[in-house]
Formats: sequence, C-alpha cells, structure tokens
Amino acid sequence: MVGGGVVLEEVPPRRVYGTLITQELFVNLIDQPLVRTEATGRWVGGLTGHCAFLSHAKSGIEGHTRPMGFVTNESVALITGGTRGIGLEAARGIGRLGATVVLIGQDPARADKAVQELTSEGIDAVAEVADVADAQALAAARDRLGPLGDPDILVLSAGVMSERMARTLRTSPEEWRRVMGVNLDGAFYAIETFAQGMARKRSGRVIGVSACLGRFSGPGTSGGLAPYRVSKAGLNALMRNFAAEMQWGARGVLVDAMCPAHCRTDMGGPDAPRSAQEGAQTIVWLADRQATTSKGDVVQTGLLWEDREIVPW
Repeated sequence: MVGGGVVLEEVPPRRVYGTLITQELFVNLIDQPLVRTEATGRWVGGLTGHCAFLSHAKSGIEGHTRPMGFVTNESVALITGGTRGIGLEAARGIGRLGATVVLIGQDPARADKAVQELTSEGIDAVAEVADVADAQALAAARDRLGPLGDPDILVLSAGVMSERMARTLRTSPEEWRRVMGVNLDGAFYAIETFAQGMARKRSGRVIGVSACLGRFSGPGTSGGLAPYRVSKAGLNALMRNFAAEMQWGARGVLVDAMCPAHCRTDMGGPDAPRSAQEGAQTIVWLADRQATTSKGDVVQTGLLWEDREIVPW
C-alpha cells in the first residue's frame, strides 16, 4: 500500500523526489519501491525522509479551466537542465498545465531542492541525476525512470557558456569539447534517448533552447564566444533536421528551437533584462501547441521562435 492506493505493479527501488497520488494527500516517502497505484495509475516512489504535498487537481484547481492544448494531466514532460534557471521555469509552467515533469540535472542537492519547490506548488515532479554529455548516463536514467522515461514532451534546456575570451583562435580543444559536449552532443543524446517513443506513437513535442547568438543573422554574426555560438547554431540545425525527419509535423511530432533572450540566470547574470520565467514562456507555449489548426492543417514547425514569433535562423 502507498498512500491508501492498492499496488498494481512494482519495480525495484529507485530515487524519486516527488509524486502525485490524490488531492491534498501527504505521503511519507521512506525508501519505498516505485509502484503504480489503483487510484490514479500513476507511478510513485520514495526518497528517504522526503515528504511532499501532492495535488490531484493541478491545473484544475479552484475550477480553473483553459483552452484545450496538447498538455493534459496524463502528459509527461522531461526537461534537461531542468533543476535551475530557464529549464526549471519551463518545468514549472508545463507542470501547471497538468503534466508530470521530470527534471534532469547534475547536482543531487539542486535536483532535490527543485523538486521540493515544485511539489510544494502542487506540481507532480521527479528528478534524475545525469550528465547530458554522457550518453550512457542518460540511458541509465531512462531505465531508472521506467514509464516516465518515455515522455510526451522533451525540452532541451541543458547548456553551458564558453569562456569569455573563447575566440576561434583562442579556444582550447578541451574548452571546445566541454561546450559542444553539453550544448550540442547532449541535445542529440537526449533526443536519441527520450524521443524514440514519440516517433512510435506519432505524438510529441521536442523543444530546443537555443540562443540569439546562434543565429546566422543579427547578434549571431558578431564573432567571439566561438564554442557557444557554434554549438547553438548546431542545435538549430539539429532541430531543423529532426523536424524534417518528422515530416514537418505530419507524423504528430512538433520539433522547434526557441530563443529565450537575455535572462537573469546563472548564465545570464543578475542584470539581464528578463526573468527566467519570461524566458520560459515560449517553451511552455510550444509544449502545449496542438499539431493541427481548427481547419485540420499542420501547424508551422521546424522553426526558431522568440516570444511566440518566428525569427530568422
């Protein structure tokens, strides 16, 4: 028994930071195995000493309704780099729409704090610790997640900035690989690991968090920060190519890149003009878009977006 629910299935214990069972229910998660309950069909599990406030209502709290979107209470959204900054705000926004959010990050303490923060707001959240630059670590995280490792929405938010003086002729091979390993290789590894089910189900959303510095226009042509700029330009190309492979949304999977603009995060600094929440708004919007219009036409995808508007690559 877990929180009064009858256990239907059980798998070996694993690290889980928060979950959803029923409305206004406290569950003492003390070394419990991951189980699926009769009450909701949700997979739940335990981390020693963690106690979470769980709300079944989520986006339906106090009678609130919204236009029908892609995200439902049965949706799972996985966010790399989801334990802080824009990734965390994207998780919060998508979670408020009703989805279970899975955060991928490298710091266990930060992951624990992020999930406790989200679950205190009634959001169903769990986390796994993994380095996106390590394909085997991501595959292991997917296996530990069980059904939650087959998400409906994948947000590629993990990213690092290059050293300030990292011009092309001043960048070491080690620095080049460090930035590319997270910003570009990590995005590919996450797609390869977590988006297979979307193609099979012909349903899903993949959103790459890019940057204006990765564009071949505007600020993207100013030079400097070579590993970062090139990694983001590569991410744009990756998203465009994957969108084409998904037949520009005709297979039910929308793939897009977005630019959050300069935000107050660990990377952007305290003086940036935008909050992380403002930067994440377009991610949440892209995650919730329906694949077709009211007339049955496939929506535009395979593009770069900023503030819900298409911007040139």
